[in-house]
Amino acid sequence: MIYVFLADGFEETEALATVDVLRRAKLEVKTVGVGAKQVTSSHQITVLADIEDKDIVLDESLQAVVLPGGMPGTKNLEASETVQTAIKFAKENDKYICAICAAPSILGHLGLLDGKNATCFPGFETNEDKVTYTGEGAVCDGKIITGKGAGCAIDFGLMIVSKLVSKEVSDEIRSSMQCQ
Repeated sequence: MIYVFLADGFEETEALATVDVLRRAKLEVKTVGVGAKQVTSSHQITVLADIEDKDIVLDESLQAVVLPGGMPGTKNLEASETVQTAIKFAKENDKYICAICAAPSILGHLGLLDGKNATCFPGFETNEDKVTYTGEGAVCDGKIITGKGAGCAIDFGLMIVSKLVSKEVSDEIRSSMQCQ
């Protein structure tokens, strides 16, 4: 199971392009509305999540948690006790933690990026003396996957697929979507 958390003010391209890519790889993905099933993006697009945050199950079936950026979505994700619990569970159980755009700042505040290579939307770097920000579109370091922003959402999703399924499946999806 992969949980993609959606909080009011999320960046819709980062969230939905990632979900699309993951589902093309036949991965089990649930969008999770933080606080409600109906969530409104940073550009006022209302989305009906698959489940509410109170309905998540944190067990061995979890493969990854995904945090889209956007404002104030990132702040709303970081303020969510459920999101914090899911990140902690993923870290403690060696699962993937994926964040894009402003959302890697959540991981930075938790110290999860310390000693790692990462990327994020410019201006959202945290603990810069402890993290190497590459500026790349998508970066994987251990079980942490970060993405730079909306324009890199497909690459971010494909990076997740390459780690959870295979590089070959990721490459097949890239080709089928006509991505460079």
